[in-house]
Amino acid sequence: MSERCAVIVGESVAGVTAARELRALGHRGTITLVGADPYGSYYRPPLSKAVLEDSAADDTLGYRLDDLDLTGVRSGAVSADVDRRTIVTGDGDTLSYDALIIATGAEARRIAKPGQQGELVLRTFDDARILRSRLDTATSVIVVGAGFLGMEVVSACVARAIPVTVIDVEPPLRTILGSYLSGVISARAERHGVRVVRTTDFVTLSGDPVSGVALPDGAVLTADLVVTCAGEVPNTSWLAGTGLADRNGIGIDNACRTTVADVYAAGDVTYRRADNRRAPFWSNAVAQGKVAAASALGLQPTGAPDDNYFWTEILTTAIKVVGPLPLSGAPTRVDGDVADGSALLTWHHDTGQATVVAYGVRKPIARLRALAASPFK
Repeated sequence: MSERCAVIVGESVAGVTAARELRALGHRGTITLVGADPYGSYYRPPLSKAVLEDSAADDTLGYRLDDLDLTGVRSGAVSADVDRRTIVTGDGDTLSYDALIIATGAEARRIAKPGQQGELVLRTFDDARILRSRLDTATSVIVVGAGFLGMEVVSACVARAIPVTVIDVEPPLRTILGSYLSGVISARAERHGVRVVRTTDFVTLSGDPVSGVALPDGAVLTADLVVTCAGEVPNTSWLAGTGLADRNGIGIDNACRTTVADVYAAGDVTYRRADNRRAPFWSNAVAQGKVAAASALGLQPTGAPDDNYFWTEILTTAIKVVGPLPLSGAPTRVDGDVADGSALLTWHHDTGQATVVAYGVRKPIARLRALAASPFK
C-alpha cells in the first residue's frame, strides 16, 4: 500500500507512533491524521506528574510531526462507513481511506449523576491545567480511585502540603501490583499524612456543584476539591453501526487487526480478543501503533502488540516495572531496602516468566528487561 491512502483517527501516542512507523517502513502515499484536541498531539504521562507541579512543563509536551509529510485534520471523526471506506468529521468533511488505523484512545470515566456539575477528572491537557489551578487554592482534596492515576494526584497534593483523602474499594494499587507492594505504598502514604479510606462498594458524588463523596454507609466526606480517577472509557461512540466496537472497546488480534478488513486499531481504545483483556498503558500504545502500521502496509510486524513495561512516581518514589502483571504474593527476591524506598524486587511466575520492579532504584530500562528475561530455577 506504499502509494495508497492511510487515515489515522486519533492523535494519541498510538496514532502518532503509527504515522511515524508508516513512514519508517517506506509508505509513500498520503497520511491523514484526524484529531479534535485543541492542543493537537502531545505526550500524556507528564499530565499527572510534571504538569500538575509546574506550568513550565506545559511547553514540553508536543510531538513533532512536521517531518512526516502528513495532513492534519483539526476536527474529530463523528461517523464511519466501513463498506464505502469513509469517515466523516465534525466539520462535515468526508475522508476516504485504503487503510484505517483507529487510535482514538479513551476518555475519563465519570461518576457524577446526569446534570451534576463540578466533577474533576484528569485525562487531557485542559484537565491538568484546570486541576493545577484549583490545587493552587485548595485546602483539602478527595481523590476517588487509588490506582496509578489516583495515587499520582495524591502525590501532587502531598507535594503541595494539601491534606488529601483517597477512597477505593481496594488498597492503593493492589489490583495491579499485588498485596506486597500495595502494603508498602499504603504505609508510605500514611507516613506522608494521606488518609486512605476503603469502602465496601462504589461511592457517589455529593453536592451540586460537587463538594464531597457519599460512602455506601451514608457518611459524607467533604473537601474543596473532589477528583475522580476511576478508570477510562474507550472513545468508540463515533463507530456506531460499524460492528467494530463493543462496550470493552475495539477488539484486535496480534497484528492489531479488527474484525473489518483494512481497519486496524491501537492504544487505549483496544482490547485483545484472545483474552478479552484491556491494557491501557503508554508502552502498549507505542507497541500497538508500530504493529498496526506494519499490518496496514501488508507487512509482518516485527514486534509484539504489547510491552510489559510501565512506570509511575508515587510520593517521590519512582516505580518501574518490567514483566507480566498483576503481581501476586511476596517477591521471590529482594535486593535493597523496601522500607527505605530503595529496592529491586523480582517475582518469578509459574509460567517461567519474571517481573522485575525497581522501587526507588535507578536502573536503565534495558537492564530491567535483561533481568526480567534472565533464566531462573
